Amino acid sequence: MACRSGCCCGSGPINEDNARFLLLALFIVIYLLCGAAVFSALEQPKEREANERWAQRFEQFSQKYNLSKKDLNNFLRNYEEANVAGIRVDTIRPRWDFTGAFYFVGTVVSTIGFGMTTPATIGGKVFLMFYGLLGCAATILFFNLFLERVITVIAVVLKSCHQRRHNKAVLAPNGRQVSEGNRAGEVGGSGGGKGADLAGWKPSVYCVMLILGAAAILVSCCASLMYSAAEGWGYLDSLYFCFVAFSTIGFGDMVSSQRAVYEGHATVAYRLGNFFFILTGVCCIYSLFNIISIVIKQVLNWLLRRLEAPCRCCFPRRGHHPHRHPRRNVVAPGHLRARRDPSIETDAINESETDNGRRMSGEMISMRDFLAANKVNLAIMQKQLSEMAIGHPRQSSSNSRQNGFSGGVGALGIMNNRLAETSVDR
Repeated sequence: MACRSGCCCGSGPINEDNARFLLLALFIVIYLLCGAAVFSALEQPKEREANERWAQRFEQFSQKYNLSKKDLNNFLRNYEEANVAGIRVDTIRPRWDFTGAFYFVGTVVSTIGFGMTTPATIGGKVFLMFYGLLGCAATILFFNLFLERVITVIAVVLKSCHQRRHNKAVLAPNGRQVSEGNRAGEVGGSGGGKGADLAGWKPSVYCVMLILGAAAILVSCCASLMYSAAEGWGYLDSLYFCFVAFSTIGFGDMVSSQRAVYEGHATVAYRLGNFFFILTGVCCIYSLFNIISIVIKQVLNWLLRRLEAPCRCCFPRRGHHPHRHPRRNVVAPGHLRARRDPSIETDAINESETDNGRRMSGEMISMRDFLAANKVNLAIMQKQLSEMAIGHPRQSSSNSRQNGFSGGVGALGIMNNRLAETSVDR
């Protein structure tokens, strides 16, 4: 009776997806707190020093030119308004000619949003809302398709290298290739099963992460060389700008290609190079972020498996609790989950089949039974929508829920079953 709830802490079993979500939310909160502490320790002394320096300059300037602090503050507010409109002390390129507007819409649809150019008219602000809605969605789709093709190319190259190493491993001692029959006999005799493994081989997420990381570093280093030479920034500052821009953070403290003319008559070439590097860098960093998210999800799955151990005391060692109905996708001991492999079409029926006698008697149905019965229709609807989105029926598998990666949307849905760690048959 004490274990009726299914957990020694008094609460029922938690849905695995919800547990993963809550664990990730907790991790993000802790990560934010740690980041705030680090940045506060690093940047706060610099901020105080800058405030003291500005107060001294403000006082000296007002005394030197016999200006009241009120008049000087009003003048500075006017300059801030001009700064928002794109007016700077140094000569810069026009903000709202065709090339400047093209640069602006590029930062909008890519979600970089440097902030150095913003619409000032009511019409421009309203148009931006509708323009960004469609443009950002189309660009995210482009990034997802880019990720899909990058993973496909990497998988083909890695599989080719893996197959070449496999072919070298089955060479005869005299250096001649072994026939297919002898090769199969040797593989079967050794018990390795390399031929079967090669047919369903998929690249590891760590190899793909390493390749994408190397590509992102290469693009960032090359772009930093260009920005250092053209903008006059330090190389470390250029690397900082590349990460901020490529990751679509876009602080706006450093913005490339803002001068009207660049020395050496290479203005057009520099603007084209800037467009190329930002586009390539955003695609690489976006793909890398999604691959890293797979690794984070693996860590969350490992933590969930570790958290299952303390709850084993709530279940009898042999058999199952007579008053407990097995539920789908819950954080429960593995031997209990292995006994039942429900499908989304029949799970709700199995949960409520013990109350069939009460329904047949004409008694009023309870809210729990109503929700359980409608879960079937909701699951079928979700499956049909998923099949319509991907253009073909999804392949069902008894292990589709065991790896924690199936059923994803967006980038996770693209990477599902394409990597070894997200494959349903691993």
